[in-house]
Amino acid sequence: HYPLRRQRQMCIETVRKFRDAVAAGDSAAITTELRAASQSLDVAVQKGVLHKNSAANKKSSMAKAAAKAGAR
Repeated sequence: HYPLRRQRQMCIETVRKFRDAVAAGDSAAITTELRAASQSLDVAVQKGVLHKNSAANKKSSMAKAAAKAGAR
């Protein structure tokens, strides 16, 4: 179970970094963290850690938050 737990933690960490960037309001950081979090979620789907619809919902809400913060 260790690799799955580690992959899940990596997803959570990248999403947390994105949320921190949104809270800070730095548009350059928001775009880079959004890209990193999206890639991390895609890897988690490929590894079977997350369901693809769950990852898509997370990516969609992050993109919406980024647009609201003025990035992209």
